[in-house]
Amino acid sequence: MLYLKSPSLACAAALTAVSFFHASAFAEPDRSALLAQYEDVGQQTLEFAPAVLMPAAEAELLDQQFTNNSTDQGDLWDRIRKGFAIQELNNPLVANHSFWYGARPEGVQRTAQRASRYLFHVVQELEKRQMPTELALLPFIESGFNPQAYSHAKAAGMWQFIPSTGRSFNLQQNAFRDDRRDVLASTDAALTYLQRLHRMFGDWQLALAAYNWGEGSVMRAIARAKAAGRPIDYNSLSAYMPAETRNYYPKLQALKNVIASPAQFSVKLPPIENKPYFVSVKKTRDIDLKLAAELAELPMEEFKALNPQFNSPVITGSSETQILLPTSNAQKFSENLTNWKQALSSWTSHKVTIARERIESIAARFQTTPQVIRSANAIPANMQPKAGSTLVVPKTTLGSEMNIGQDITENSVLALEPDSLSFRPSRQQSSVKRQPAASPYGRPAQRKPAARQ
Repeated sequence: MLYLKSPSLACAAALTAVSFFHASAFAEPDRSALLAQYEDVGQQTLEFAPAVLMPAAEAELLDQQFTNNSTDQGDLWDRIRKGFAIQELNNPLVANHSFWYGARPEGVQRTAQRASRYLFHVVQELEKRQMPTELALLPFIESGFNPQAYSHAKAAGMWQFIPSTGRSFNLQQNAFRDDRRDVLASTDAALTYLQRLHRMFGDWQLALAAYNWGEGSVMRAIARAKAAGRPIDYNSLSAYMPAETRNYYPKLQALKNVIASPAQFSVKLPPIENKPYFVSVKKTRDIDLKLAAELAELPMEEFKALNPQFNSPVITGSSETQILLPTSNAQKFSENLTNWKQALSSWTSHKVTIARERIESIAARFQTTPQVIRSANAIPANMQPKAGSTLVVPKTTLGSEMNIGQDITENSVLALEPDSLSFRPSRQQSSVKRQPAASPYGRPAQRKPAARQ
């Protein structure tokens, strides 16, 4: 999870992990020269802490061209091990965390199984950028490889972006979607951020410390170490780190140790084929989330696991909208879409323009019930939408071919306030903006956040 207060350093995300050092593959640049370029960073303040019919041609499959070596025979775990390139860290903390993982092999196995949907894509993107494959393991630490993870600090997705950092990477966050949970977009942002940190510090371990603690914090620790005549490696700087950062890379090194030698830790990693798990499909027209899953012949749980960014019961189409489907289901989706002769979307949008416009009156206008409106928009029973909010509502004419416009989607917000007719708020209570909370349409469950500094 990342927090940035410096516009000049606005970027975020992350990845990482642990094992054998291949200096010839990933040579470290001159760290002293790089750090000299960023001496002023230490003075900055940073924290890290529906109804349309779609032609079959629209279901165009993407991302099906892969390099020859991306589908070599063998297990993906072997491919990851071969790409380990970060210098090993050995200290008591690594030993402690290695023991912790070894004492919980079932937990490691469950997380690895969940990761099997995403790992090939992450590894492939790392190799394209010539980055160490240990970095593919960071979501184990950050989110348990759960793209729907959401912390009390408002960090979301596999890479745990907070809202401001996500916006700095152009990750859309609106009433219809949250790209911090998008598998493709968030991974791209995470890798970009790690590359920048590595260029700044010239050392992957320090880059990862900066991801957890913040660039400014690491720079100040380096300055203190230099003033004291101490080295500026991770172990030496740990004396200046808070407990979480001091343990951060050791956790990743320990996980790397487990992946390198699972039998030594009594862990049986699930086999993951060294080939793509999913392909992407363009969606230029609106389609109901439930219908998309049905046409792909996927359980809703699996569809959401691959497409957790969608907040509402409708996927709004655009030239940039994509859905991810397992390779075995993409063709089924295309064929079923060709044969589908009914409306694709049963939802449209409504902007609340009148102060105190209630859900009950909106429901009556769109010939539905308040419960339907609340469920579709994840609005609690004691809350009402504020003026300026965009709601998803049922279409009153299912034959309508009008889609929700891209301008509406990109500028949509949903802000809530206490229902004055339900209870009288105390002085401490104020208007609140809805967070991505529990919803039947893919909003993430809450999880306890890490105690980031």
